Amino acid sequence: MTGLRKFKRYVTGTFFAALLSAVGFTCYYVEHMIPDHFSIVEDHVESFHFPGLLTSTLLSESEEVALGNGSNIPAEEIKITKNSPFTMYATKKGSYQLNLKLFGLFHLKNIQVDVVDTQYATPCGLPVGIYLKSNGIMVIGTGEVTSPDGTSKEPALGILQSGDYIEAINGTPLNTKEQLIEAVNHTAGEEAVLTVRRAGQAIDVKVDPVQTAEGDYKLGAWVRDDTQGIGTMTYVDPNGNFGALGHGISDSDTGETVQIESGSLYETAIMGIEKGSTGKPGVMSGVIYYGPGSVLGEINANIEEGIFGTVNSRFQERLESEPLEIGYKQDVQEGPATIRSSVSGELKDYDIEILKVDYSSDKTSKGMVIKVTDEELLNLTGGIVQGMSGSPIIQNGKLIGAVTHVFIQDSTKGYGIFIENMLAH
Repeated sequence: MTGLRKFKRYVTGTFFAALLSAVGFTCYYVEHMIPDHFSIVEDHVESFHFPGLLTSTLLSESEEVALGNGSNIPAEEIKITKNSPFTMYATKKGSYQLNLKLFGLFHLKNIQVDVVDTQYATPCGLPVGIYLKSNGIMVIGTGEVTSPDGTSKEPALGILQSGDYIEAINGTPLNTKEQLIEAVNHTAGEEAVLTVRRAGQAIDVKVDPVQTAEGDYKLGAWVRDDTQGIGTMTYVDPNGNFGALGHGISDSDTGETVQIESGSLYETAIMGIEKGSTGKPGVMSGVIYYGPGSVLGEINANIEEGIFGTVNSRFQERLESEPLEIGYKQDVQEGPATIRSSVSGELKDYDIEILKVDYSSDKTSKGMVIKVTDEELLNLTGGIVQGMSGSPIIQNGKLIGAVTHVFIQDSTKGYGIFIENMLAH
């Protein structure tokens, strides 16, 4: 009897250990692979599939969103498994909530469902010149100043930090680094009070400028007030609003996304392509034509999901593509797709493979992993090169995303962002 009791305890313990392990895995899977939010189109049946999920219950908390799992009868609550797709159907625009429970007992996650109209946008794939004016004067770092007696001092060390934005000096607002240089010289070495934006908060710091061997005065800080480059336009919507790049523009020294006051798009010409290779991403080189006659639009946001703003009629006239329906996360499938690019000088669609879809990625610009399979593009660029960020991704006749990053060790592969993440900025 003693042996039997021990065996029963062993079996019971093993069962509960396995159950806890399964629950733990499911909780991890739900947190990392099932998104907190979906967008679905009003009056459209949308299909979903959560591979890897143990048997669970999905409950709609509103009558406007109906669920289905193979039956023609819509339901408020359904059972879903890792091997079975299920559907959602919404009758009215708005925001609603679903509740996901493991085995119908353990709460796993609330999922927000936004019901929207069918959206359209024109996929572009055209290169643009980008100019951004920073909101404040960016501090890149601090350095030494050599005084007239030959000694070296670093007046801003420990006071200014990389990533700070200088907004004013002694109460006088600043817009350019030239204004900062002039104002520091006017201090004649007297203490300067700098108003600095740091991590979104305005603070005042005090610095004693140092006279240089040339007789002027300096803070001992490296600063920048603008940035520029070449990227790819992703889409233009029917109202002339655009999204580009699929990731924000970061300062090359600080690595931080540049906080902007304004920006402009300009005409550009691609002059050459350096092919990518293992450990070395390729790059498109070109020239940007600055000037009022070359402006293509205005930039009003530079955020994690890309740059955004409005295009003018000059850019609209260059559009060669027709608008496509927007595809949401649930429309994105592993398998064949295309990217649109004019990297060759001619706007073309090139074949790619979507290798992985991460519906719940914490990094909004890395929702899918893609691989270039088109021999023409591989021969031309080696895969994905710098400057192709923003190239629209098209699958099953829908605009679903944009190229964002290249894998350094394999230039044929890279990341893509879901187009809905760009549209939701």
